[in-house]
Amino acid sequence: MAQSIDISGGGLFQIAEPEGGSGRKRKRAVGRAIGIDLGTTHSLVAIAPKGEPPRVLADEDGHALLPSVVSYAGESASGEVVVGRAARAQSVEHPEQVLASVKRFMGRAPKDIDFAHPYRIGEDEQVVRIDVSDPSGSGSGSGSGASPRWVSPVEVSARILEVLEERAFQEIGEVAGAVITVPAYFDDAQRQATKDAGRIAGLEVYRLLAEPTAAALAYGLDRQGKGEHGEGLFAVYDLGGGTFDISILRLRDGVFRVLATGGDSALGGDDFDRALADALLERAGFGEGREPSPAQRQEVNLAARRAKEALSDAQETSLSLERCGLGPTTLTRDELDALIKPLVRRTIRACRATLSDAGLEASELDGVVLVGGSTRVPLVRAQVAKAFGREPLADIDPDKVVAYGAAIQADILSGSEREGVTLLDVVPLSLGLETMGGIVEKIIPRNATIPISARQVFTNYSEKQTGMTMHVVQGERELAEDCRSLARFELRGIPRLPPSMARVEVSFELDADALLTVTARELMTGVKQSIEVKPTYGLGAEEVDNLVMDSLDHAREDFAARNLAEARVELGRVILAVRAAVDEVGDIAGMLADDERAAIEAALAAAESTMADGEQVADAVNAAREQLEAVSEPFARRRMERALRSGMSGKSLAEIEASLAEEEQLAARRGAHSAEIIDEDS
Repeated sequence: MAQSIDISGGGLFQIAEPEGGSGRKRKRAVGRAIGIDLGTTHSLVAIAPKGEPPRVLADEDGHALLPSVVSYAGESASGEVVVGRAARAQSVEHPEQVLASVKRFMGRAPKDIDFAHPYRIGEDEQVVRIDVSDPSGSGSGSGSGASPRWVSPVEVSARILEVLEERAFQEIGEVAGAVITVPAYFDDAQRQATKDAGRIAGLEVYRLLAEPTAAALAYGLDRQGKGEHGEGLFAVYDLGGGTFDISILRLRDGVFRVLATGGDSALGGDDFDRALADALLERAGFGEGREPSPAQRQEVNLAARRAKEALSDAQETSLSLERCGLGPTTLTRDELDALIKPLVRRTIRACRATLSDAGLEASELDGVVLVGGSTRVPLVRAQVAKAFGREPLADIDPDKVVAYGAAIQADILSGSEREGVTLLDVVPLSLGLETMGGIVEKIIPRNATIPISARQVFTNYSEKQTGMTMHVVQGERELAEDCRSLARFELRGIPRLPPSMARVEVSFELDADALLTVTARELMTGVKQSIEVKPTYGLGAEEVDNLVMDSLDHAREDFAARNLAEARVELGRVILAVRAAVDEVGDIAGMLADDERAAIEAALAAAESTMADGEQVADAVNAAREQLEAVSEPFARRRMERALRSGMSGKSLAEIEASLAEEEQLAARRGAHSAEIIDEDS
């Protein structure tokens, strides 16, 4: 039986995606929507108006890729920030004021940042904020060394989006809306941060689209499938600058369904660059107590990236590092492969784990798609081909394929009559509520297809209870203390009813952007209230993987702990109910004889002693409950018969049957350990 976790106050609640009511809403206009790949290293904007093939929009110099770099170095002097190539050119001189790869900071708290970076991050914030003031105090920067100038990753991303929207404006005029892509493993907080960046940039965000599904849409994998309508199984291997995703998709009757996802939101081409940069610093004599300055670190990072790109086409390349004191030196592809092979192997391990989650073998796939600029590295392609037993699809530029898919989806959402496929993503971790005893009732299970809605009826623990504390959690463990807390809400207004008679229906909804809405409704009164919750930071893919693995590693002890918690909850409920019934009856003639009262009191004392003993196992607790129920059963039956005679007085048979049928239906929903899925395929 699902029950509340506390006797308290509060209003009926709803967690809703913040709509930003002050933002401007534009009427959707056919052909005026854009697709944006907001990448870690580069970002792109593409269009596919009115059913046309998608195309990426370039700047005035013909560059389609916009470096995801923003410089605040000259902000106070010019009143403007610089975005793109010009910003990247300033990174060596101003490494702490030129921000790159901010996607890795999106939706995270400072304590979650476990990778190297040159930035000054605030320590007392729940969200990452970066100080971009001039650290030298020379007067050329934004703060002249006088005071911090804080910016968030959301603000920085908005600057990049503004440049891409302007590029689109020059091509199609006013932009009606956009589809922005996100890694498949982005959680609620990271997705919300991306949406917020779009709103700050003045964009109407039609949809957040997972990068792997965008790639599938761009490839039109239905044409690669089998059968008249195209059916098949596909893997999308997406290795970008800062994130890695692997998704397994099934195409059937024009619908793509994500069967499983995996990856690492803190692994990408930047890590290849960092491994090579560390090797170059070692050549230059750093280490052993000699550390590079931020400017030297930035110089070697840029050189490492250029060398990696050169070695994707050539067997060797040469470079020099003026600031680091390293003269011309040669790097070979074999040397690069040796440095990055452990990182590539990490991606392959994730691929195998995700195939296992999907219940598939690599040989069952009909194709493997490469996405992301880092898949140009020859070692990556070779390892992918070896792992999947086939050459991957790389017909479309891996830097552009995600933007193409976003543009196609944007065109569909703008109202174009385009023949396309439907894309169904999955939720990476289960979502549920903490109930009595700290037990988690999972409402939406891991790998459920989104959008999805599910509901479950909860009930009261005590007749004195007029409220519940609702605790929303995320994770795979059986106890709430081992899961991630998302939100707590108080629910007031529950009618005073005997235990297990109140009816509170809780619904969980995940929309197409994987943003969560939780709704509670008291079924007797119909009262409904709402509150908005905006996430502050979330989990990376590695943490998600750890949570899933923990649930497997601790499955036996988790279920034992759950069984004990459930046994204690049930015993506590029976003790409370029997004690209240005995006190209520008083001296009513014929209801409770003295010897029967004494036997019940003895059983109550034994049960309460068992409850007080924290060392008891579930079997002992259940035995105490069964003994108390057996002793009190004749009394409980007489009391119920008396209540039924009173309750049926003056009612027709039809009214009684209708009431019993409704109660049976609700009792079934209250007693189920699985939520009722009500909208899985919508």
